[in-house]
Amino acid sequence: MLEFQLAHARARDAVHHEFEPERVAAALPSHDARIVRSLAIDRRTYLQRPDLGRRLDDSSAASLSRGDYEAVFVVADGLSARAVHEHAAATLAATLPQLAGWRLGPVIVARHARVALGDEIGERLGAQLAVVLIGERPGLSAPDSLGVYLTWQPRVGRVDSERNCISNIRPHAGLSYDQAAGRMTWLMNMARHLRLTGIALKEESGRLTLPPRMTAR
Repeated sequence: MLEFQLAHARARDAVHHEFEPERVAAALPSHDARIVRSLAIDRRTYLQRPDLGRRLDDSSAASLSRGDYEAVFVVADGLSARAVHEHAAATLAATLPQLAGWRLGPVIVARHARVALGDEIGERLGAQLAVVLIGERPGLSAPDSLGVYLTWQPRVGRVDSERNCISNIRPHAGLSYDQAAGRMTWLMNMARHLRLTGIALKEESGRLTLPPRMTAR
């Protein structure tokens, strides 16, 4: 019973823990990181109104301008800021060296954000692919699990079936940073090649290299 109460308390604390976007931005392996926020004005509103976490506030929307980007990374607090604080920077550090030749936009750090906020961010930046690193809903044994959601041609109104997901990134009890980076890179390259994500793109975990006809791209 005591173990259950402790796990429940950790999960509850993870949901209510305040995000520190400046801390996350400073730790990222990118010198071009920008902080935005959703329409949810505080954590309580964010938890009670999921819809507000899916859209940018006016000042954040105005700060993003279109560019010639193949992909944009969004680092979002989601339902576990702790997961983002602990794992997001290291996951990106393991991934970015594998993306030579990609035209990447600035890394966007988003506060009070749901997965779908990446759709508006990607659309405003003109990115072909949005990759959202986000704190997953805490479970009794996983208060610090990081997830990644990939969406081709992001735009407001995309649905979950149009995304691919990598979950449970936390080296002590889930995917290592290198494993997550390998899966993410494979999915990104396949999405760019096939021009889609979601249920039509099946991850082949045992095949993280590209077929010969794709290597010349």
